[in-house]
Amino acid sequence: MYRVRLWSVRRSRQMEWLYNTFNPLVVKLLRGVVKVFGTRLDKPITAVEAAAKGFFFDCKMCGDCALSKTGMSCPMNCPKTIRNGPCGGVRENGMCEVKPEMRCVWVAAWDGASRMEHGDAIKDVNFALDHRLKGKSSWLKLARDD
Repeated sequence: MYRVRLWSVRRSRQMEWLYNTFNPLVVKLLRGVVKVFGTRLDKPITAVEAAAKGFFFDCKMCGDCALSKTGMSCPMNCPKTIRNGPCGGVRENGMCEVKPEMRCVWVAAWDGASRMEHGDAIKDVNFALDHRLKGKSSWLKLARDD
């Protein structure tokens, strides 16, 4: 998973294009599904999202996805789960202080954001994570929000 996560960050521009192209379609489709089926399909939809995003981004299913803002690097992979930038412990070589064999999630995020058309979104402050959403689908959250 770690190698695929780094691969996705290196291809953040292409992933951003895929996201911008297909996200409106997915949200529109899910809005229709939610209207017809209510919450009955939440589990299978969440499972599909977890499988896809888990493979490409090592997604932790926090329920409040920030991938499009963080260079396609999931901030929840940070051992400290810091969502707004690196801690003070990033090593000189860009590796994590807690897991020295892992590249700092935020070093990867800035690298990925530098390749993206809308990479400035990384400068936006992310609100604190609502831990009640953990394990829930951010796709369904988008579909249900107006």
